[in-house]
Amino acid sequence: MESNKKYWKGLDELQRTPEFAEKNKNEFAEELPLEDVLSESGLNTVTPRRDFLKALGFGLGAVSLAACQTAPVHKSIPYLIKPEEVTPGVPNFYVSSHNGQSILVKTREGRPIKVEGNAAGLYGNHGTDATTQASVLDLYDISKLKGPKLNNEESSWKDVDAFVRGELNKIQASGKKIRIVSSTLNSPSAKAVIADFTAQYPNTAHVQADAVSYTGIIQANGSSFGKAVLPRYRFDRADVIVSLGADFLGTWIAGEEFTRQYVSNRNSGSLKKGKMSRHIQFETGMSMTGTNADSRVPVKPSEMGPAVLALYNAVTGGQLGGAQLANNPVADKAIKLAARELQNARGRALVVAGANDAAIQTVVNAINSALGSYGTTIDLDNPFYTYQGNDAAFASLLGEMSRGEVGAVFFLNTNPAYSYFNSKAFTDALAKVPLKVSFADREDETASLCNVIAPNACYLEAWGDENAFEGYYTIIQPTINPVFNTRQAEQSLLIWSNNPQKNYYQYVKAYWEKNLLPAAGKSWKQLLQTGFVYTGEKPAGVYSFAGNVAAAAQTIGAQSRALAKDIEVQLYESVAMRDGRHANNAFLQELPDPVSKVTWDNYAAVAPKFAEEQGWEEFDLVEIKGANGYSVTLPILLQPGQAKGTISIAVGYGRTKAGKAGNEVGKNAYPFAGMVNGTVQLLTTATVSKAGGKMELAQTQTHHSYEGRTVIRETSFKNYLKDPHAGNDKHQGEHKTYDLWPEHKQIGHSWVMAIDLNACTGCGSCVVACNVENNIPVVGKDEVRRRREMHWIRIDRYYSFNEGGKSVTEEKEIEKLDNFDDVSVVHQPMLCQHCDHAPCETVCPVIATMHSSDGLNHMAYNRCVGTRYCANNCPYKVRRFNWFNYWNDSRFDNYLNNEFTQLLLNPDVTTRSRGVMEKCTMCIQRIQGGRLQAKLEKRPLKDGEIMMACQQACTAGAIIFGDFNDPESAVRKALGNERTYYVLQELNTQPGVGYQTKVRNTVEA
Repeated sequence: MESNKKYWKGLDELQRTPEFAEKNKNEFAEELPLEDVLSESGLNTVTPRRDFLKALGFGLGAVSLAACQTAPVHKSIPYLIKPEEVTPGVPNFYVSSHNGQSILVKTREGRPIKVEGNAAGLYGNHGTDATTQASVLDLYDISKLKGPKLNNEESSWKDVDAFVRGELNKIQASGKKIRIVSSTLNSPSAKAVIADFTAQYPNTAHVQADAVSYTGIIQANGSSFGKAVLPRYRFDRADVIVSLGADFLGTWIAGEEFTRQYVSNRNSGSLKKGKMSRHIQFETGMSMTGTNADSRVPVKPSEMGPAVLALYNAVTGGQLGGAQLANNPVADKAIKLAARELQNARGRALVVAGANDAAIQTVVNAINSALGSYGTTIDLDNPFYTYQGNDAAFASLLGEMSRGEVGAVFFLNTNPAYSYFNSKAFTDALAKVPLKVSFADREDETASLCNVIAPNACYLEAWGDENAFEGYYTIIQPTINPVFNTRQAEQSLLIWSNNPQKNYYQYVKAYWEKNLLPAAGKSWKQLLQTGFVYTGEKPAGVYSFAGNVAAAAQTIGAQSRALAKDIEVQLYESVAMRDGRHANNAFLQELPDPVSKVTWDNYAAVAPKFAEEQGWEEFDLVEIKGANGYSVTLPILLQPGQAKGTISIAVGYGRTKAGKAGNEVGKNAYPFAGMVNGTVQLLTTATVSKAGGKMELAQTQTHHSYEGRTVIRETSFKNYLKDPHAGNDKHQGEHKTYDLWPEHKQIGHSWVMAIDLNACTGCGSCVVACNVENNIPVVGKDEVRRRREMHWIRIDRYYSFNEGGKSVTEEKEIEKLDNFDDVSVVHQPMLCQHCDHAPCETVCPVIATMHSSDGLNHMAYNRCVGTRYCANNCPYKVRRFNWFNYWNDSRFDNYLNNEFTQLLLNPDVTTRSRGVMEKCTMCIQRIQGGRLQAKLEKRPLKDGEIMMACQQACTAGAIIFGDFNDPESAVRKALGNERTYYVLQELNTQPGVGYQTKVRNTVEA
């Protein structure tokens, strides 16, 4: 596991294909269209800042002044009476909540422009995931409805209210059923509203159904322990973790919280104590969690059940049948090894499974019970409330609708016409319901089938609350009045049920003051400042397993046999798109997948050797026909680590009514799923045939090459314990150097950064945070294909081969290892290294890039003439050439080019014009803001007071920024770690960003 491994970003780089060599021969494959630049050729090349000011001025009526006006303002006039809380140039921060986590929303002149983790929250500055960072763009989405609709016509709230109330009274009198259908609703106040609605209309029932369901876990816990809940797993308490298809660092249940827990046992602090958890992953497709595992074993979906049974037998000494893995000896051996390690870590062990299958989850419960995990690494008394959907309840609803028993159905935060596997059965049943109401903010696939659309407000415009897990309550408060003529769904329900309290703000306030604030000892005003209430954990009980393992084993065996034919298809959620609700968010569409580095598409991921056997090449279009007859045509992606004989496809794509950015992006994979034993499972068998032609995917993984130079350093935990310098060069930088650079005199501060490769999981939250903070544009699929993505920070993903736990370094050995099953992955954030001896500075003919007195490499955009010499001379390939004014070029109108989305722009950061080079600035605006604040308060800067956007978004705490000249600073201590190295330091560029060697807790042969 030393750093002499061969690392590669993609198969074309590994094999040095002619296409790869040609693409990397010339960093900028196209000539500058100088005639277009000079003549403008009809292109809109108005200065972006000027265009932004125009949008700001004339868009204020609809958006900015909504912060302090209740009715739309149509005149562009200055403040006559300035709102007391708004000071031009000074940001305001409001606490709110997103996905159950307390956040801070930054606003400028009434415009929400950035989301951060609430530093005063339960976990301190816990970071956020990529979807939370990107969510602020949803506020300004022009694809949303501008007001309510009645019978496909624009209407008024008065007419909609009268119509719905009249219909509800008729339905109640007729005795027909009323159903409210939602995804999981964990808002205490919203549940109270539904309870009041039900009291008014007793025929009402609330049905919760999630696009990606966890019903299997809830059912298994009900039968195993009498607690039908989604447990709170504690990865921070586990010394050995075995995951069977659960992407717990990515999309499974609570990836953000699990990441924080997981990294706490693997980061620098843990390693210094001589402690590191051991993580073994069994999975079909390469997931983000699989890339971080110490040992990863590919298994087919049909083998996952037998693998669980085999693990049960090995841990407990049981004799369950159906536990044979005869065709996968590697997995069979790994399960026996994992069982021994779990037994040795009894009481500090954790087994999780990703299958939405009550039988598999029952056996997993039995394993964890035998290991003494309940009350330690699994907590049934403080469960999650984030996924409470019931697949059987939704299927029952379809039956009621089909039989004409339902008179009214309301859809809240759910879109079953798109995400339900049998959408035809749903739409046929829906047609038999007289009153169909959707609270969708756009005319989506389900809302377009309804006779009433009452558009809900964005969470940034709303009041509300969330209860992510037992004892933890967060408040949602508006940061701006509704941009469009929308209304909160809860307020609509209050009005339609003739509730005496028709103001939802007052309803939420009264609920909290009655039920939650007294026990917490807080006032309403204090709540709006802190953002949450935590009543503490209940004691986690130890539960005795009472499930029927034998019956579960029989069910697993039957399902395994049904899957073990043809080609097996695994469906999964991607880290960016999740279940598809974010499909119209351009920041997320352009976020490279952590593993494949594909943007703007889903694809059929297959093992390279299996593709070769089938006669498929990368990007070949193939038709995939599922067992139920549903078929799609997708491009092939050759994915190392994929189980042979399988295909992995991401759900969340193929939307038809999401909006300009999301429509027709990828293909819908939900219809491949099916109902098995009462739960919706994302698995099927399929036949695959060539469809003819190719479709190049917009990937970013090999856009930047180091020409074979090693930039990753890695070691094993065993070797690290022997020598903390393992995998690193103890004497790095001690050789005598000669350089052509004058010595830079640093005054005051020396801004540097440290990145712990052991903490970085590759999630990409930092990428989106940087986009939002620094006005980085989205360029779209075609531009990404041309290697023109504008991200200032990227997450490089490196594969390396393993064989029997040892490195494979010889080319001839690599050629023999042709199935690409046994690969490991390292994620490395890469941004401008802010070199003291910066190669870019010496070649710029107009001194547009220069060195500052505090150690940063600056860009003077108004000097840059676009020679691109600096990018060619940068060994890290972190500079981006702005080919177009993406923010205001009409060809990119689908993404960010409109007066509403441009109101997301951060006024503290210059928008760059066409033809200039740009790169990471270490958020210079944040540095200056921090220094100014300290100056105003007449005090020195405090360590940690200035945080980079990427650093603040990182849940794992992998990034540390600060002043190297401060001997007590966290970054100075981090860079003094024995694992610290500098990328390409042999070039004597003297980077300002240090990395810490990757350590894996492997069992070496």
